[in-house]
Amino acid sequence: MPTGIYVGTDDGLYILGAERRVELPGRRVRALAAGHEGLCAVVGDWEIFTSGATGIWRHVARLREARVTCVHPGPDGILVGTAGARLHRVEDRVVHALEGFDAVDGRAKWHTPSGEPPSVRSIDVDEDGTIYASVYVGGIPRSTDGGLTWQPTVDSDEQVFQVLAVPGNGPLLAATARGLATSWDRAQSWNHRTLGLAGTYCRAVAVCGDTVLLTASPTADGTSPALYRGGLEGVRFDRCDKGLPETLSGTIDTFCLSAAGSTAAFGTSEGAVYVTQDAGRSWELLADDLPPILCVLVRE
Repeated sequence: MPTGIYVGTDDGLYILGAERRVELPGRRVRALAAGHEGLCAVVGDWEIFTSGATGIWRHVARLREARVTCVHPGPDGILVGTAGARLHRVEDRVVHALEGFDAVDGRAKWHTPSGEPPSVRSIDVDEDGTIYASVYVGGIPRSTDGGLTWQPTVDSDEQVFQVLAVPGNGPLLAATARGLATSWDRAQSWNHRTLGLAGTYCRAVAVCGDTVLLTASPTADGTSPALYRGGLEGVRFDRCDKGLPETLSGTIDTFCLSAAGSTAAFGTSEGAVYVTQDAGRSWELLADDLPPILCVLVRE
């Protein structure tokens, strides 16, 4: 896939680079993920599309039982999270349920504050092949055997919006309602970082080298968001303000912040996209006229 900033919206996929173009017009692109062979997208509530080097989108699966919330493509297929907190794997266009996820300890306590069923908010896989799934609300179950069995890591009452495995010798990061959770021992223990944050509701996290970028809001609904940066091994976060408005409109949800190298971008529910080329030190407005933004992916 070409380099650029891919922005999934309520009305198509926008690619922002030297020029602007739109793919999947008229379709709601809810989540994006990069794999070895190209991109994977959640389109609408039920469908999964992939796009390879040619840039042609192909329909690969449709889940009929539950709304798709996130995807993670890998060599063994596409991991798929859904509402109702279920996991599946798509292999050769066939959908297989990961039944071991339904038996994880503590699952009976999973819930949401609104009373709706819990959901899998994000999936990531570390370099050892361990799978992590963030559940709202249910913590971060993990699997070390390819998804056959699962074990809880953090408390099942933890409100986790996104989990991110930093490559190399990096930590495991999680954007939670209590700030940024960090583990340096593969989820055996965690600490929460909040110093410098004006609010602790963190919905999205990305990494530029040794810099963490984090969204945080003082409210559970994600309004009045701000963007912060700090060191991977640091303690304090500093608010990003150079090139950004004093107050950001709308929300910056999970999947709406992405980074690659020293480049990062985020999008808001109001249709604005901001980009940085220096790991969050300074920002510039890239677009402010897009449909409501649901996901962002930076490709270098």
